[in-house]
Amino acid sequence: MKRKRLAGAVAHRAREAAELRAKPALAAAYLKEALEALANPKDQAAGLVALRAIAEAHPGGIGAIARASGLNRESLYRALSPKGNPTLRTLRAVLSGVGMRLSVEPLEPPRRPSAKRAA
Repeated sequence: MKRKRLAGAVAHRAREAAELRAKPALAAAYLKEALEALANPKDQAAGLVALRAIAEAHPGGIGAIARASGLNRESLYRALSPKGNPTLRTLRAVLSGVGMRLSVEPLEPPRRPSAKRAA
């Protein structure tokens, strides 16, 4: 049975891509969460799918990122699939392609030494 499409309905992926293109701060926050998910083996697939969504939302999509970085488009699709395992080079290429960079921060804030009072 064929489903009827509602007039004016927009596919979720198309809407997501348009919103990520229009709001760079949203894309950066989404990507930050995605990269944090990559650290957890149970959430890694979600992180890769989010990274792929950011890449697809970029003008020209994954193909443009592949051409600009010299990476193979099919390899890029595989690396950003739920079972993908992108290299650091691939991550840097995707991030650079969408106008972002990789950043590092401590897992928790450093502890300050407690000031001992003189007796």
